[in-house]
Amino acid sequence: MTPLVLKLGGELLESATDRGAMADAIGRLAAERPLVVVHGGGRAIDVELARRAIAPRKVEGLRVTDADTLEVAVSVLAGSANTALVAACVARGVAAVGLTGVDAGTSPSTRSAAHRTAAGETVDLGFVGNPATVNAALVDALLAQRFVPVVASIGFDSDSEEPQLLNVNADVMACRLAAALRDSELVIAGTTPGVLDADGASVPLLDEEGIDAALALGTATAGMIAKLSACRQALVDGVASIRIIDGRALASGAALSQVPGTTLLAAAAARLESTS
Repeated sequence: MTPLVLKLGGELLESATDRGAMADAIGRLAAERPLVVVHGGGRAIDVELARRAIAPRKVEGLRVTDADTLEVAVSVLAGSANTALVAACVARGVAAVGLTGVDAGTSPSTRSAAHRTAAGETVDLGFVGNPATVNAALVDALLAQRFVPVVASIGFDSDSEEPQLLNVNADVMACRLAAALRDSELVIAGTTPGVLDADGASVPLLDEEGIDAALALGTATAGMIAKLSACRQALVDGVASIRIIDGRALASGAALSQVPGTTLLAAAAARLESTS
């Protein structure tokens, strides 16, 4: 059966009530098909940075990660955020297993190159990882035993003398993991109903050219720019279908097929979809 990779934005997981509602949704999806969850935790990281009097810095939706910020990201993503979501799932009878991209070498990464902004500025992102590849063996093994892997987006640089932990954008982690799993589908859930046009309406369908046009339009938020860029690469890498949805509807009990959002398909598949 086709596995589903579900990426959850950290804004959907901020309170115990939020996590409980999302855990219920995870349980419903896991009952239907093999399910992998990848989660973010950006707001929780910002809260902990503020508590430690560390100023957060982002550029076009990407977090600039110095050594202090990396320590916070690891403690939140691989620690409190992951464990709290897994606990909410297990409390509802879901056989969830928490892991990161470090476990069993799932996500060996390289340090991201300096980011060139739309304005032409070059920014060193610090300890930010770009998954060089994804080894899905552990995830496949867990799925075969009907577990639900819940993956925190921490990777590692295996080329350094002492393996260096790296902060990986959760959208990128989900996209690379979906590409590594055979014939998977990817759903990215946040708090917006998909990709919005210039009038603020949700765009129902985009292919790679449509993604490029949406990025060129200039109406996408910084976070959406990073998301769409990762999704475009995932389509190139063979992910069959991607949906960007409003995860709040999913948490409220709506069936996945009924949740509003934008479907991203490779060009040939998009043409078939638009004529059907």
